[in-house]
Amino acid sequence: MPHDISLIATLAFGFGLALVFGFIAAKFKLPTLIGYLVAGFLIGPATPGFVADASLTNQLAELGVMLLMFGVGMHFSMKDLMAVKTIAVPGAVVQMSVATALGASVGLFWGWPAVQSVVFGLALSVASTVVLLKALESRSMLQTSNGQIAVGWLVVEDLAMVLILVLMPPMVGVFSGDGGATGQELFNEIAWTLVKVVAFVGVMLIVGKRLVPWMLWHIAKSGSRELFTLATVAMAISLAFIAASVFDVSFALGAFFAGMVMRESELSHRAAEESLPLRDAFAVLFFVSVGMLFQPQVFIDQPLRVFAVLAIIMVGKSIAAAGLVLLFKYPLKSALLIAASLAQIGEFSFILVGLGLYLGVVDLQVQSLVVAGAILSIALNPLLFSMVPKIDDWLTHRSQWIRNLNARSHETEAIAQDTQADLTMGHVIVQGYGSVGKRVVKAIEQQRMKVIVVDVHREKVEKLREHGKVAVSGDLLEPITLVQAHIAHAKALIITELDYTALHEVIENAKLLNPHIQIHLNGQSKQEEEYLSGTPNVHVYRWQNTVAKAMADAAIKQAMEHK
Repeated sequence: MPHDISLIATLAFGFGLALVFGFIAAKFKLPTLIGYLVAGFLIGPATPGFVADASLTNQLAELGVMLLMFGVGMHFSMKDLMAVKTIAVPGAVVQMSVATALGASVGLFWGWPAVQSVVFGLALSVASTVVLLKALESRSMLQTSNGQIAVGWLVVEDLAMVLILVLMPPMVGVFSGDGGATGQELFNEIAWTLVKVVAFVGVMLIVGKRLVPWMLWHIAKSGSRELFTLATVAMAISLAFIAASVFDVSFALGAFFAGMVMRESELSHRAAEESLPLRDAFAVLFFVSVGMLFQPQVFIDQPLRVFAVLAIIMVGKSIAAAGLVLLFKYPLKSALLIAASLAQIGEFSFILVGLGLYLGVVDLQVQSLVVAGAILSIALNPLLFSMVPKIDDWLTHRSQWIRNLNARSHETEAIAQDTQADLTMGHVIVQGYGSVGKRVVKAIEQQRMKVIVVDVHREKVEKLREHGKVAVSGDLLEPITLVQAHIAHAKALIITELDYTALHEVIENAKLLNPHIQIHLNGQSKQEEEYLSGTPNVHVYRWQNTVAKAMADAAIKQAMEHK
C-alpha cells in the first residue's frame, strides 16, 4: 500500500489474534488473558512473520491503563481512599520494601552491581494496575472492603513509583560516584517532586471537583450521546496527559484522580458505562504488549533465576502483604485476597527497567527476567485467586491460632451483643453510608423508624456504633451479611451503593431470606432500570439529589403499612 498502515496492522493483528487465542483459552477453562499474552508473543520479535510496532502497542496499552484507572476513580472517592489509608500506606511501604530487599539480595548473590540489584528489586515490588483491576472487576470485588484496600494500596504504590522514577537519574549519579547530583540536590529534587504531586491533587480536588461535573452536565443537556461519550474519553485522556506533562504524575494516576472528580457528577455512572467498551478493548492491548516482550530463551538459559523471580513476586510479596493485613486485625480471607491481588507485576516494572537501561545501570538480562516474571505471575494470578477459599478453609480447620485471628476480626461483622432486641424487628436495612445513605438514614430516623446500616468499611461501622447507631460491617454479596442484619425481620432493604452486575444475586438472597421484603435501589443508569424492570417488590430510583428522600419515604410508608 502507498501509505503507512502500521497502526491499523497492529490493531488488526493484535485484536484478531487476541480474540482467537482468548476464545481458545476460555474453551479450556483458562483465563482469557493467557490467550492475549500468546497473541502478543506471536506478533512480537521473537517469532517469524508479522512484527507489530512495539512503540505503538505500548502507547495503546497505556491508553487502556488510563481508561481503566479513570473508571476506577469514578467508583472511588477521596473518602474511600482516606478510609483505607491506615492499612494501604504502611502495607504498600512494607510490601515494596520486602520485595525490593529480596530482589536486591538475590541480585547481589548472582554477582550483580549494587545499583542494578536495587533497581531489579524495585521492579519486582510494584503490582500491575490492569491485572489487579481486572481481577477485582471479574469477581465483583471492586466495591468491597477488600477491593478498596487493594486499590488504595495500588494508589500508594503508584505514588511511590512516580517518586522513584523522578529521583532515579540523580540517585544513580550519587551512588555511581561519577560527579552526579549531590545530597542537597537530591533533597531538592525530592521536595520539588512532592510539591508537584500535592499541587496536582490540590488542583484536582479544588478546581476539577467543580469544573468537570459542571462541564459534563452541560454537555449531557445537549442531548447528543456521541458528545457525551466523547467528553468522557476526552476528559480521561486529557486530564491524564496534563497531569503527566505539567505535574510529572503518571498517566494512570492522573486518570484515576480525573475519575474521582468526575464521580461528583450525577452522570458518573453513565460515563463509566459508556466508556466500558473502550476500557476493555485497550486493556486487551496491554496484555498483548506484555506478550510481545517475551523471550522464551530465558527459560532455557536461566530457569532457576526465573523461578527465583517468580517466588519473590508470588510468595515473598504475598507473605509480606498477608502478614501486615493480619496485623491490622483483618480476617484471614481478607489477608489472602489482598495478597493474591498484589502477587504480580506489570507496567511500572517495565517502565522502571526501561529507564534503568537508558541510564546504563541495568542490562538486558534484567529486562528478560522481569518480563518472564511478569508473564508467569499474570498467567498464574487467576489460579492464585481461585485457591484463596481453599487455603482459608484448610488453615482455619487445622489451626486454632487462625481461628482465634478470625474470631478477633469479626467484631464489626455482627450486631453488637448489647443491642436491644426490638431494634432488630420491623426495621429498615440501609446498605452504604455514603452521601445518599446518610440522607436516607437521617430521613428514616426523623420518622422514629428503626434502621440498621450495612457498610463494607469497618471504620465507618465502628464510628456509627460509637454514636449509638446499629451497624454491621460486610458485603451484601455474602448472604451472612444479610443474616447479621436480621433481614428475616426487616420491612425494607435500601441499596445505595452497589454495582448493577451484583444486584441480581443480592436480590435473590434477600428474597430467599425474606420473601416479603421491599427492596429500594439507587439506580443511576438506564441499564439498571432495564435489568430490574418487572421484578416484584423491587423499586428503582434515579438522580442523587432526589433519590435519598424518595427511597426513604417509600420505605417508611411500606413499613408503616405492614405494621
